[in-house]
Amino acid sequence: MYGPTDLKKGTVVQIDGKPFKVIDYNQKVLGRGGSIVNVRLKNLIDGGVIPKTFKGADKIEPADVSNQKVQYLYADGNEFHFMNPDSFEQFALNADLVEEAAPYLKEGDELDLQFFDGNVINVDLPKNLYLKVTYTENVVKGDTTSNVLKDAQTETGLTVKVPAFIKTNDTIKVDTRTGEYLERKKD
Repeated sequence: MYGPTDLKKGTVVQIDGKPFKVIDYNQKVLGRGGSIVNVRLKNLIDGGVIPKTFKGADKIEPADVSNQKVQYLYADGNEFHFMNPDSFEQFALNADLVEEAAPYLKEGDELDLQFFDGNVINVDLPKNLYLKVTYTENVVKGDTTSNVLKDAQTETGLTVKVPAFIKTNDTIKVDTRTGEYLERKKD
């Protein structure tokens, strides 16, 4: 069992039989050694976010969530196909479940799927990914200041705002949580 101060960002807990991930944590210390913890929790099944307050003596049940490494194979229509690299077992997930991760998926990439009660509840992408730029406008001579941003289309179809010096065929690092450009990959 977790105490309220164990609920750091990323901790997965179970409330009313559903798994929740802590996405925001704030502790207030009260007089005489007491404290309260305010958290925002994301439901890992339906994606809803709720605020919750816990007092010092509360006990919170950890969620029995397991991760499994899989390899992304391909998408066809409304399904995304994956394979377990150990057993070579293939399975498909509905597009609704993969929705947020879809713009980052490349054939052959390995990622984690989170399971709760034997069902997939989340596609867990790495924090950062390298994606190849398939199209971006050429920069106008003299317009190369570092704070000018332009759109770049990546190999997965994702459009990212990038600095003016990025060219077609460059490989860029993208933050999968925000979809923002981080850096150009050095050769």
